[in-house]
Amino acid sequence: MLLHACGPVSGQGPTLPEPSLSHPSEGQSLLGPALGGMGPVTDSGPGGAADEPLSGRVGTAVPRVPAAITAPGGRQVGVPEREGITSPSALPLSEVPLIGPLSVPRVGEEIGPEDGLTLDQAIERLVHENLALKARGLELPQADADILTASLRANPVLFADSQLIPYGAYTEARPGGQTQYDLNITYPLDVTHKRKARTHAATTAKNVLQAQYQDAVRIQIDNLYTVYSEYLGARETIRFAQAARQGLEELLGRTRGLQEKGARTIADVSRIEALVEAAEIQVMDGNEALMSARRNLGVLLNMPGNQAEALELRGTLRDSSPPPPPVDELIGMALKCRPDVVAYRMGIHRAQAEVKLATANRMSDVYLLYQPYTFQDNRATDKLGATSWALGVTVPLPIYNRNQGNIQRSRVNLTQSHVELAEREQQVVNEVRQAERQYVLTRSAVQRIETRLIPPATRVRDDAYRLYIRGEEDAIIFLNAQREFNEASRQYRDMLVRHRQAMLRLNTAVGQRLLP
Repeated sequence: MLLHACGPVSGQGPTLPEPSLSHPSEGQSLLGPALGGMGPVTDSGPGGAADEPLSGRVGTAVPRVPAAITAPGGRQVGVPEREGITSPSALPLSEVPLIGPLSVPRVGEEIGPEDGLTLDQAIERLVHENLALKARGLELPQADADILTASLRANPVLFADSQLIPYGAYTEARPGGQTQYDLNITYPLDVTHKRKARTHAATTAKNVLQAQYQDAVRIQIDNLYTVYSEYLGARETIRFAQAARQGLEELLGRTRGLQEKGARTIADVSRIEALVEAAEIQVMDGNEALMSARRNLGVLLNMPGNQAEALELRGTLRDSSPPPPPVDELIGMALKCRPDVVAYRMGIHRAQAEVKLATANRMSDVYLLYQPYTFQDNRATDKLGATSWALGVTVPLPIYNRNQGNIQRSRVNLTQSHVELAEREQQVVNEVRQAERQYVLTRSAVQRIETRLIPPATRVRDDAYRLYIRGEEDAIIFLNAQREFNEASRQYRDMLVRHRQAMLRLNTAVGQRLLP
């Protein structure tokens, strides 16, 4: 009984920590489009806070310090943009070349050695050892670093100056004021909670990255499914070709015996020899396809070349599992649990955080000035020097620039994120329906071939063989029956592979390991 619940299913993907994601940093990422992100946003505009000087003390001393130095992470508004995690490209399905005859073996199927690598073991190794996933996984600690950057407080500014320093000395004819020495500290006050909004945006960005990483795992497991089914298909092709070769070799021996007795011609022997040679070539091609699948598995599982070429799998093409739930339930599971859909939902949360961040950036920081020390040098007047302190505040007036453009852009981005989610959900529904339909059709086809095609084709071939050996039918009649049996065997092998692939594709479409 399958539970309609979202959670890691054994073998389908790794168990990741609960999302607490960061915003990506600048540069390209391995994880694909940054869902929910606005992309690069413009600065605060002409005359914005980044270009304003920090006011100095109350009075004439004004430090020419750009306000941008108090904002962690540089001048860009909000959290720096970065592309998100991309899913690995899907491997194309390859076919074992079918050149020679195939026959259904009389013995049961081969499932591999007892110590062979099972699909579950292969998935476990893939999740932990695959180099592509390791590279993509490193996006997550980078996102943690982005959260740290976004949460940093702006630095206060220390400013010291000296004023009224004479060129030479003051005279009675040209008196001047006392030379003055100032020390002041300017501290930015985040009155609109930009830091909080920045940190929240970074966290929602990491949530997106985590879901995208899980989707990258889903696609890479699907690549493993592809190579796994190719391996089993090649192994089954070898068995079918070996069975055909064995039967044809027996037939060749009997035909040669009949030819020596004059019951068959040399042409009959040549026809059978050609079929034996074709079966031998088919075995060679199957072995090469099997070795190719081993090497591909080695790449996915990060195995040394010699270890990969000796790899043996334990698995079956036959479907002995109960059918999956109805398609509507499968669709519900996919929409709830598939990591790419979850990533788009997280993208909406991120877009909402971008709106809050753009709104918080509508007003620059208020700058509080504390001047703890001012010294006025009164030696020119034969008086003692005087010290004093000052306190002031600088408030940028949001008359023209209130970040209106970026606020409007972030709201449009939020609407766009909702549309993208609807589009992805539509795609997922179609993928699940297609995968479920392929599963049903191929399962039915395998059953029909096993019950309605193989038995009569076998009887016709065996009857023609007996008549041929007895000399009651010529070689053409038998070879036609053998050709029809070969075609039935070929269809059976192809449909077994297609159905195994359909089972695994359904797992990928739903995003959970429903079928073994």
